[in-house]
Amino acid sequence: MRRMNMKRTVHTLRLTTLIFASLIFISSCIAQKNKVEVGTKWEGEIAAFDKLNQTEKYPDNSLLFLGSSSIRLWSTIKEEMAPYPIIQRGFGGSNSPAVAQYAERIVYPHHFRAVVIFIANDITGSPNDLTPKESAATFRKIIKTIRTKYRKQPIFLIEITPSQSRWKKWPLIQEDNALLKTLCHKQKNLYFIETANSFLNEKGEPRNEFFRDDHLHLNREGYKIWGALIKAEIDKILKDKG
Repeated sequence: MRRMNMKRTVHTLRLTTLIFASLIFISSCIAQKNKVEVGTKWEGEIAAFDKLNQTEKYPDNSLLFLGSSSIRLWSTIKEEMAPYPIIQRGFGGSNSPAVAQYAERIVYPHHFRAVVIFIANDITGSPNDLTPKESAATFRKIIKTIRTKYRKQPIFLIEITPSQSRWKKWPLIQEDNALLKTLCHKQKNLYFIETANSFLNEKGEPRNEFFRDDHLHLNREGYKIWGALIKAEIDKILKDKG
């Protein structure tokens, strides 16, 4: 009887452990699904891009700017990127899974000289944030989608900017930036544009004078600095390629 009770106890412990491990696995899968699930949140903005593609004609030597709200809100982009023609395709609040989902629909209708990508919403302090590794993996997916059709055009990834509103997450964002930079070093025709240091003061903290009141998006002066850094790197690469 005693031996039988011991066997039952061992069996119960094993069963409990198995159930607990299964619950952890299921919870992890659900959390991961929530992180990458996009749904139709941005369908309206993407539909607006579809309409623009039907009414606007863009030169084949355009720069296609793709990404989140910093691209969308850049009202002086044509001025600061001149003489390059611009295709502006930023949609507010988007993260890398959203860009990955809509990449074909946004990118494939166009001919362009280069693609410039800035996505800053993978790590924000939200429960559904991606880890730096997950973010980098999704960027790789975006690049693969672009490369399926456009094999020779340069692709530029802009470093995620330090901001006061997300300063607590800056160590993780730095890790994400480092992974994206490494990715660029490993792939041909993929370039990393460093901008972060220009938005940090002598104490290594965000320079709030370059941001709007939300301490997240750049103001006019911030865009001037950002634009100059981006254009300088694009000039260097495109001139080298003739």
